[in-house]
Amino acid sequence: MRNEKELNKSGVSLPPFRRWGRWVKIIVLLYASIGIALFYLQDYILFHPTVIARNIPYQFDMPFEEIDLPFNTTDTINMVKFFPKDTVRKGIVLYFHGNKENVKRFAKFANNFTRHGYQVWMEDYPGYGKSVGNRNETILYQQAAQIYKLANSKFAADSIVIYGKSLGTGIAAQLASVVDCRQLILETPYYSIPALYDSYAPVYPNSRMASYKFPVNEYLQEIKRPITIFHGTSDGIIRYSCAAKLKAVLKPSDRFVTIEKGSHNDLNDFPLYHQMLDSLLQF
Repeated sequence: MRNEKELNKSGVSLPPFRRWGRWVKIIVLLYASIGIALFYLQDYILFHPTVIARNIPYQFDMPFEEIDLPFNTTDTINMVKFFPKDTVRKGIVLYFHGNKENVKRFAKFANNFTRHGYQVWMEDYPGYGKSVGNRNETILYQQAAQIYKLANSKFAADSIVIYGKSLGTGIAAQLASVVDCRQLILETPYYSIPALYDSYAPVYPNSRMASYKFPVNEYLQEIKRPITIFHGTSDGIIRYSCAAKLKAVLKPSDRFVTIEKGSHNDLNDFPLYHQMLDSLLQF
């Protein structure tokens, strides 16, 4: 009896169930291969750092100070403090930036706060800029807490604003859930990292696969201070629908500010963003 391969060569069609069987095997193989790649490449998907040699001095067009904070015997947090041009200081903004490059990419946003009399403390995560050491979710939380402790030694909690942008919204939200502050401001946040993965690849069990969770939705429910969220309707990286789910966990007094046609990296170009942010920083 000729085998299946010989029958196929001779022009005899394979039974439908066998043809479907082949396609099922291909689909399963692709599904498994992509899933394995997503699991093992999570750090490369989430983090896009640019390293800066520690002997290269920073240059910014505003007053600043660069400091190193020892985290443990091997890890060091590098942080830049941006200062108002006058001597009147209202408080501190702890700014947790996004997942690309380093402080140099986000320094231009410090003026949004320094012109209102705030210092802006902007750390680089491990592996970013001049910060060195290991990186995981717990370490990122612990380092943020260490920075808050230093800020709180100089200013009262009601003079500390916690600000998170993109990836940094998870760190900022967690910090605000365990310490006191004046307010929490989030720019282009996600509901959680598994929910963010779901928006791209809903066919995978992302809640189990994700090695980073950053459950912003859970942290917001623990925060008693005012919360303001900014998100654009044309955000192609963290989709508006992913962030909009956070509305369900906000307090009645909190605000979710929708920027029509705003995308992930251009909210700073919209007058509504500045109008709302300016009102939040005036007191």
